[in-house]
Amino acid sequence: MKLLNTHFPTTDIYFENMFLCYPLLPNSCPKLHRLTVVKVAIYILMVLMILTTVFGNLLIIISISHFKQLQSPTHLIVRSLASSDCLLGSLVMPYSMVRSVEGCWYLGDFVCKVHSSLDMRFCISSILHLSLISVDRYMAICDPLRYRMRVTDKTVAVFITFIWLFSILYSFFIVFSGVNKMGLESFILQVYCVGSCVLFFNKQWGIICPILTFFLPGTIMSSLYMKIFYVAQKHAKMMSERVTVMAAGGLKSQSSVHRERKAAKTLAIVMGVFLFYWLVFDALVWFGYFNSTCNPLIYGFFYSRFQKAFKILISSSIYGFIDSSTFTFE
Repeated sequence: MKLLNTHFPTTDIYFENMFLCYPLLPNSCPKLHRLTVVKVAIYILMVLMILTTVFGNLLIIISISHFKQLQSPTHLIVRSLASSDCLLGSLVMPYSMVRSVEGCWYLGDFVCKVHSSLDMRFCISSILHLSLISVDRYMAICDPLRYRMRVTDKTVAVFITFIWLFSILYSFFIVFSGVNKMGLESFILQVYCVGSCVLFFNKQWGIICPILTFFLPGTIMSSLYMKIFYVAQKHAKMMSERVTVMAAGGLKSQSSVHRERKAAKTLAIVMGVFLFYWLVFDALVWFGYFNSTCNPLIYGFFYSRFQKAFKILISSSIYGFIDSSTFTFE
């Protein structure tokens, strides 16, 4: 009995250490215990998601950069959004994958701060890009006569630069200055353990951040798209009443209006997916990441020009170079 009594504590300590992120440290975080089969299945699912995010958005970037027919101000915003999503998939999601599956952060506090800053930066960048797209579509459909004069490549480049600079400075300032943790020092000391990477927000910044970076731009986007669809339905009704007396040039104009409506609808779907995943499943980080995975799939399924561009790029990579000048995007 004495031998058993001296053996079991040692065994208990051994098994307890097996489920710690850092077994040799007394304040280590507990490690998630999952069956190997479950771990492998989760890793496979997340790796596929990461690859789809990176290469899907890379396909959008190459398509817009390669085909002049796709190089409109709207698509320059889309390319910038795809660049942000592609960087999210390559710089943030792989590390989040390990943290989610293992339940531990192995890269230290500094890298944790950089990771959290980049994570916040790409989330802010996504919704600001979508807000800029909604403004672009609003002007294109509701004020088409002045759209080409006001919305140029240079104008779009200025706003895109602002979005990138603001999202970087805002996110890194909050995380590295520690303003989000003021007043929470005692609470953080109580819950902190080695191997965790959690971003805390006090009451003030817990209100400011979501309002400034989600609810305000989300409200603007929703309002603009409601106005867009109201105007689009009004135009559609007017066009249907005059379709019998339209000449060839008029039919071409109708086709142009139809393309504008379809583009607005596609971009509204992208916005809807973003709002859905970040509002309903805010606590589940990977549902938020899934928004960046969905964007290239949405463009591929709903936008005929991107469908053609994707087919050309994929076939050229398999069968050899294809001259893009021989293809038209109607």
